[in-house]
Amino acid sequence: MYQPLEVVVVIGPGSIGQAIARRVSVGKHVLLADLKKENADAAAKTLSDAGFIVSTTTVDISSRESVHALVEKSTALGQITGLVHAAGVSPSQASPSTIFKVDLYGTAIILEEFGNVIAPGGSGVVIASQSGHRLPSLTPEQDKALATTPAEELLSLPFLQSEAVDSSLFAYQLSKRGNSLRVKAEAVRWGKRGARINTISPGIIMTPLANDELSGPRGEGYRRMLELSPAGRAGTPDEVGVLAALLMGRDGAFITGSDFLMDGGVTSAYWYGDLAPQSK
Repeated sequence: MYQPLEVVVVIGPGSIGQAIARRVSVGKHVLLADLKKENADAAAKTLSDAGFIVSTTTVDISSRESVHALVEKSTALGQITGLVHAAGVSPSQASPSTIFKVDLYGTAIILEEFGNVIAPGGSGVVIASQSGHRLPSLTPEQDKALATTPAEELLSLPFLQSEAVDSSLFAYQLSKRGNSLRVKAEAVRWGKRGARINTISPGIIMTPLANDELSGPRGEGYRRMLELSPAGRAGTPDEVGVLAALLMGRDGAFITGSDFLMDGGVTSAYWYGDLAPQSK
């Protein structure tokens, strides 16, 4: 009996995206999507040289039309059984409005569009950030708004407007908190298709971007963060891949709508240890 080809879509095939793909894509078709074709092609060469079946495409995750085109290309290859969303921009790369458009709105439309086609038994992970755990608690109304407001209305929420958001870092924190809340809500809809979705919130993971940050103007703060964390070090993409494999595989079949903080204890040190702000 003919079995449709299984497809794993990796949006943002950087170090973390590739590490997860290696863990969850054996025997499946991996579709790598990035804003820049050269990034997807470079990742594709690495994976194809390692024996994976790979193709590439481009996507602008801040555009619903572009994300929908990615969905159509993915479904043309086979049934989508895996989604890895690891694309985004960092506070040092973009303005608050761009961060909201890419990291918050972009994630919302990815969850909506792929939630319409994910195969029964399929699963996905969204890479959020430890930054989402740095915010004090939002109000229940704000939580619900981030989780359930239709994507096309999301950027109009009053507490996301420029007069309420004073920095790119704050916009990033709100976006990443919004990602985990959005996944919690979307898990209900994905579950009706027999599929699961979770978030991973990594701390400092050693990628080319992290190396740039550690040697950049905010590097001293990052190095202090690592030194004073319980783990005393940065994480690796492979460690994220191990957790993602659990969440996307059979052993994680009872896990959905959850957020997993893996930051070596940095957040613990921020709230209750040596990294706590002096005003606390």
